Formats: sequence, C-alpha cells, structure tokens
Amino acid sequence: MPPDIQLRRRPFQTSAAILAGVLCLGAAGCGREQAGKPRELTVAAAANLNAVLEEIGKAFTLQTQTRVLFSYASTAQLTQQIKNGAPFDLFLAADTEHVDQLIEQRKVLPDSRAIFARGRLVLWVPPESPADIRRLEDLLKPGVRMIAAASPGSAPYGRAAVETLKAMGLWRRVERKIVYANNVNLARQYAASGNAEAAFTAYSLVLQAGGHIVEVDPANHHPLEQALGIVTGSPNQEPARRFVRFLQNGEGAALLEKYGYGVPGRIKPHR
Repeated sequence: MPPDIQLRRRPFQTSAAILAGVLCLGAAGCGREQAGKPRELTVAAAANLNAVLEEIGKAFTLQTQTRVLFSYASTAQLTQQIKNGAPFDLFLAADTEHVDQLIEQRKVLPDSRAIFARGRLVLWVPPESPADIRRLEDLLKPGVRMIAAASPGSAPYGRAAVETLKAMGLWRRVERKIVYANNVNLARQYAASGNAEAAFTAYSLVLQAGGHIVEVDPANHHPLEQALGIVTGSPNQEPARRFVRFLQNGEGAALLEKYGYGVPGRIKPHR
C-alpha cells in the first residue's frame, strides 16, 4: 500500500489576505510570528533513499531553516501519486524513466530534470541469517529458502536484481525462492525480520546494518541512474531548486557519496 500522504494547507493570496497582511504590520509581534513560521518542502522519494535523506534533510534544514518532509515509496507508486495530484514539491526517483514520463505528461518541469545519483545494488545477508552466503552463486544452496527483492514492476532496484540473476544464469534456479516486496526498503525488512535469508537491496540501506554484504557487479544490470524533477504547480519552486543545488553541489552530494552513491561528475564508467 502506498504510504499515506500528509496533506498540508497551501498558502494562497486574496485581496483580503493582502490587506490583512498590511494591517498586521502595525500590530506588535505580528510580523515576528509570520517571519518565524517555518517553511516546508514536501519531497516524494524512492525508498532506497530513506537512510541518506534523513541526514540530508537535517543538514539542509540547519542551513536554510526550511523543513523537509519526505514521503517514501516505490518509484512507480510515487509516480502514480503525482499523476493523481498529490501535493509534492519535488520528486526523487530511482530511475530516469518515471521522471521523463511525468515530464511528458506535464506533471514535472522539464528544466528541473537532473540525474543526482547512481544507485548501488547489493545482496544483504543479515547477522541472524542461518544461511552461509558469500557470493551470489550461494543462493542455489538448499539452505536458502527465501530471497527478498523489490517488485521489478514497480521498483528499479528489483528490476536490476532480476537482470543480474538472469545475466549470471541463476534466474531459473532461484526464481521460485524470490519473495517480492513493494519497495527496496521493505525487501530489506523481510530479511531483517527473518522472513528471508537474504535480500537484494540498496547499499545505502544496509551500510550500517551489520551482517554480510555481497557486491553485485553493476555490469550485470542497467545502471541505476536516479533522476529528480520539480512538480509542476508547486508553490515552493525556489526552495525546491535550492534543495536540488544542495544535492548536486553542497553537503548533500558529500552525504550521497558517504552512503555509497555515485555522484554525477565523479562517477567512473563501468567497464
């Protein structure tokens, strides 16, 4: 199920509201109350970004005094929500296709499109897993009963997992073991709760989780290029562009690298 969307009141102006604002200037303390009201930016973010965006959001708020509200789900789910008019200001996807689709439908501003990161798919074996998995071929072992992955139809990381297994000639022998989650973070949770011996997930989500991480050769799947775009009609386009700059050039870019993401301009091509 897509996460509940927190609806908030959008600021609007009428002649009466403008007049009230002018009159308010003469009242003691009124100007201070308005100036002190925190600004908010609502961001629809692919589930793989959950861990890193919590840090990025705090850093951005500290620098700009703009509070960032994140709503996490699979890229496909968030795309559908934006099509249906969900009140987001900015979309951070796990691929480029869904952002381009929204641009074609005039739901995202074309000039705001940018690739902000390249994701990293891994196989995570949690500390409590009874299975001895040190390489992807170990998924063939009888002791491996369940392997969690995001749904390839709605999550780019899930699609990359299936592509990897097919490229390595493992798909037909492990397909029956795959249990699908709505997004890549839920796939991680399946393994963390003991409902799967391992999970294909984003490196950023398990970087500090313990257990064992099996690297996935990025040459075996399409690059996880992650694009963003500002939602058409957002009343917070300037703060949204400021957040984008923070991701691309500021402290946000450094935090993305800290969590294992490739950052444009510093990404090495696959060989």
